[in-house]
Order: sequence, then C-alpha cells, then structure tokens
Amino acid sequence: MSLGDEQEASGGYGGTGQTRTRLPDTGSDPYGTPRRPRSSSRSLVTVVGVVVLLIAAIAFANRDDDDPSSTGTNTNKPETAATAPSGKRPVQAKTGSTPSGFAHDQQGVESAAANYAVALGSADMFDKVKRDAVLRAIIAPSRVAGFEARLDKAYTPEFNKNIGLNEDGSAPDGFTFVSRTSPIGTKITEYSADSATVEVWCSGLLGLAGENSTTPVTNSWFTITMQLEWANGDWKIVTHSQEDGPTPVPGDDRASSADEMAKAVEEYGGFTYAR
Repeated sequence: MSLGDEQEASGGYGGTGQTRTRLPDTGSDPYGTPRRPRSSSRSLVTVVGVVVLLIAAIAFANRDDDDPSSTGTNTNKPETAATAPSGKRPVQAKTGSTPSGFAHDQQGVESAAANYAVALGSADMFDKVKRDAVLRAIIAPSRVAGFEARLDKAYTPEFNKNIGLNEDGSAPDGFTFVSRTSPIGTKITEYSADSATVEVWCSGLLGLAGENSTTPVTNSWFTITMQLEWANGDWKIVTHSQEDGPTPVPGDDRASSADEMAKAVEEYGGFTYAR
C-alpha cells in the first residue's frame, strides 16, 4: 500500500480538518536505519548511483601516487585512502619470529604496523620469555624496558588462569590455546621522514579450543594505534593503544566444533603483511 493510500483526507484527524499520515512500520535493520518502500524507478536510480560510486572508488584506490594529476601530499597529515596492495614484495628478514627490515617510507611503516599488530596479538605474548623476545624485536630500544614492565603487570599468572591457561601461559592438557590477530587495513594519520602514526583495523581470535572449554574461541574487532620511529635501520613502536571496533554485523555462520577449531589453528599458518 502506498503512502498516499494511508492518508485519510475525509473528516481529517479528530474532527479538526487536518490530514493524518500513517508512516510505514520500521523494519528490523541492524544498523537502525528505517526502511521505506521504493518505486522501481527510484531503485534503478539507486543501483546506477552505487555502480558509479563503486567505479570511482576502484579508480581512486588504484591510481598511481606518482601521477601528476593526483593531489599533493602533506608530510604531516597524509591523505587517508583504503588499504590497497602496492605490488611490492614483503620483507624477507625476520627477528625471531617477527618480520623485520621494512622500507623507510610510508608503505614500509604501514607494513611494519600490520605485522607488529600480529605479533602483539599472538599467543607468544602470554609467555614471559617469548613476550620479551617479541618486544625487543618491535619496540624502540629506549622504550623496551617500559613496555616489559607494563606488560608484566598485565600478563600475570592470575590473568592467565582467568582465561583458562596455566599460570605460565601454557594451555592445559587436551586444549589448544588460540590467540591470533588479522589486520584488515591500515591508515597513516601522521608521517614524517623518521616518525609516523598508523592505525591498524583488526579482527582477533582468542580462547581455548577443546571439549568442555569454559573459554571457547571467540572473535573480536578492534583498532590499534601505533606511533613508530625509524631506529637502527627499521621502524619500531614508540607508543601503542587499542580501542574496540569498527565491528560488522555478525553473520549466520555455524560455529565450528572444538576439534575443528583446534585443527585449523594447528594446520593454517599466518602471513607476512605488506602494504
């Protein structure tokens, strides 16, 4: 029924001669946006508009930064753009298990931030010896001691027990501990020759896979903000913070069994992320 059919022109509303208009009911939209019926012509215009915007977005994401028609860059606040592959090969070197030797440019610092997010979200962070090795690989030398002290206060034996681990951060017998971070995209908000601030949007997995686990593996979304500096021939973290989201609407996927999850973690390796 159209909106016009709902208008009661005769007699008005309450005998006042006014016209009462009944709006259509709001549908169940997870983002809270009211849905209104559209005519076929309006739908066609909308589809065409979306296609035009999509083509423009693809062209923008794939444009050559060296193209003279591109907007000039600001060394203090670079223009933001969706993360897109640069075509450059990822780094080959590693410090321990963490990629290292990133390029001394904007793409290099974004790659460093993405890979450092993976390291900070790994299961190694729950083991004191492994955690200190990770920090020495990714933190600016002048800040390592401070990071170690703060994280020692966070990753306590009590904390490990609260998430189902043994006090030393190992998984109990019969369980597989899962702690993984997957970068979705990166964004530089400040950049100069020797320092940068980068945001990394991530999805994470955390929990114990195993029968009767009281802390099953769950998914989360968060954004990590890092300030990095160029030190000793590589990008290193100076400060680090994290906040929740952006978070998509959950899908209707069936949750995997404990065995399936444990097997996936053991069989599927991680990646080295490059801008």
